[in-house]
Amino acid sequence: MLDQQCGRVVLQDGAAAGEAAELLKAVAHPLRLRLVARLCRGEAYVNELAGTLGVPQAVVSQQLRILRMRGLVLTVRRDGRTYYRLARPHLRQMVRCVESCLNQGGRP
Repeated sequence: MLDQQCGRVVLQDGAAAGEAAELLKAVAHPLRLRLVARLCRGEAYVNELAGTLGVPQAVVSQQLRILRMRGLVLTVRRDGRTYYRLARPHLRQMVRCVESCLNQGGRP
């Protein structure tokens, strides 16, 4: 549910809280969070992601598979490569929120 007045997700209902928890679990891994953050800038293929993040291609593929199974990324095949992109554009907002929380230095 979306609270139009304040623009926040209302998590008082158990189903919404459960869905939110599953989303957070999916991105709770450091590399998956980095992948989502990178894909916020646009689609990319596995070797490009591996090079950008400095992680072996096999590890990136494994984490992308998890994100795809959770419905957070989509694939499109083009020019003999499989490109990954965000399935939920609102993940950009989540990444900005996390970055904003970190930039606050943990202060209330």
